[in-house]
Amino acid sequence: MRVTHFFMAAIAVVFVLAGCSTMPKKPDSLTRGDYGYTKEYVSWLIKKEMRENDVTGLSIALVDDQRVVWAQGFGVADEANKVPATPDTIYRVGSISKLFTATAVLQLAEQGKMDIDKPLSTYLPEFSVKSRFPDAGPITPRTLMTHHSGLPSDFLKGMWTNNPEPISNVVNLLKDEYAQYPPNFVFSYSNLGVSLLGNAVERIAGRPYASQIDETVLHPLGMASSSFSTHSDVASRLAKGYRNGKEIGEPQLRDIPAGGLHTNVLDLSRFMEMVFAGGKAGERRILKEETLAEMLSPQNDGVPLDHDFHIGLGWLLTDVGIENAGKVAWHDGATLLYRSQMVILPEQKLGVVVLSNSATAASVVHKVATEALKLAMEAKAGIRQPERSKPVEREADLSPEERQKLAGAYVTPFGTVKVIESGTTLRTEFFGKTFSVVPRNDGRMGLRYRLLGVIPISLGDLDYLGFSTSTVSGHNVLLATAAGKSMLVGEKMEPVLVSEQWQRRVGAYEIANPGDDTMLVDDIRLRYEDGFLRVDYALPLFFDGKLNVSLQPLSDTEAVIRGLGRGMGETIRVVAVNGEEMLQYSGYLLKKKRE
Repeated sequence: MRVTHFFMAAIAVVFVLAGCSTMPKKPDSLTRGDYGYTKEYVSWLIKKEMRENDVTGLSIALVDDQRVVWAQGFGVADEANKVPATPDTIYRVGSISKLFTATAVLQLAEQGKMDIDKPLSTYLPEFSVKSRFPDAGPITPRTLMTHHSGLPSDFLKGMWTNNPEPISNVVNLLKDEYAQYPPNFVFSYSNLGVSLLGNAVERIAGRPYASQIDETVLHPLGMASSSFSTHSDVASRLAKGYRNGKEIGEPQLRDIPAGGLHTNVLDLSRFMEMVFAGGKAGERRILKEETLAEMLSPQNDGVPLDHDFHIGLGWLLTDVGIENAGKVAWHDGATLLYRSQMVILPEQKLGVVVLSNSATAASVVHKVATEALKLAMEAKAGIRQPERSKPVEREADLSPEERQKLAGAYVTPFGTVKVIESGTTLRTEFFGKTFSVVPRNDGRMGLRYRLLGVIPISLGDLDYLGFSTSTVSGHNVLLATAAGKSMLVGEKMEPVLVSEQWQRRVGAYEIANPGDDTMLVDDIRLRYEDGFLRVDYALPLFFDGKLNVSLQPLSDTEAVIRGLGRGMGETIRVVAVNGEEMLQYSGYLLKKKRE
């Protein structure tokens, strides 16, 4: 839920490969319209990836224009009762839900009931958020659909709980929060923003969000096994959720417009078919053709910090590693336990959706979806993927100027990454591994890894990424480039002077007001080391190990999370509760532990 999945999957390196059965031999050429080898190879790949990643159940559907050419389930939907996963298995699909919220918003726009370029306050008059950007433009439905509103990524308090408040209350949670950035400054993914859109939809429609979506989108598409309602028959048929092979109950989600859809691969195939039909489902028009074209058109070409990353209205438009296909549009999804990926090639009229009930399946659904589409495109249109050649490392060492320019600390989605001078070379560390930073002939930097410092190990997709720095809109940024396209992955930061008040706050913290929330964050500690004020924390439901963010104090009572993108630019405040000082972030109160 994220910087684009391609770059995230590339950096999540797997060093140990499990044994697997023999890969099916590919014919010299694929017969046009014959998806036999696609099914054979992808079935093999699914079984291999499920085995290696401890995935319990998975379903896939492949769509060619107006027909499902392959749909199948693998593993189980309910291990205890030996219920197999099938194309009918219902999953939580997380952020794929956002495409349906965007569809509902654009339906209202077509009816003249909403102007997506008017301030959100036009439709939610009580909406307000604090801002440090006096000259910023308004937050509009368009900026919310493109994740360029500058709103915080989430309001974590009450987000995952067994008794969530209605989305109509979300607007009231923001009154004391600050915007991260001015609108249209940088892509910054926001579940919170999409929940506000859902609130606006139900306000304009005069009925609950789930009812509006069911009546205007799901029912007309024939998505009978889909629902945003947690009390529906559909939700009661949900596949069990698993983490590392163990069944776990997942709590309810407050932000249902952003991630609350229950559905299966066959129903999502109907949504893809509607896109390929120019907005129609049979004889029923869901969206006008020109509206659909706008959904699939880049909205952020004028945002310098976004570089080659593009987003439409709801749809992400990066290529996820698929080349020569024309436009590529996609959305993935993740809840605490479920993972999903949907990718369409509008010009080829091909699409795929992969859903899983396992928290370990993030890289699996991405890889399976992209490999399925690559082979399907070859089977349908004879279009093969180009052979990739590894960039050539430069023979000359890094110059002192190059080392000085690159060395330093960078804030990234993975926390602080340091590039360190080591003699005439550079090295960096992340995910507990040490990498050499090596110059390449294309002018960028690559990463090299040696097991035990001796044995060279391929880094998979990471071998093809090139890194460079650039100054954009006053920010010294770190870029990652693949297949000629660059995107922002970090920002260089300098040490900061920190007041005695902030230094006295260094120590371990615990959440003082958890309520009945599922706790996502654990093991919180504020540190001040080497000129950086940093919060270390664990996300045990998502990652092993620790993550961190760096803070920039603005005063003795306010600090912002440094960096650009999701979760960054957000504010941590010092508040007094019953005479005791606490830190406040995203609705939570952080109380310092006695040590």
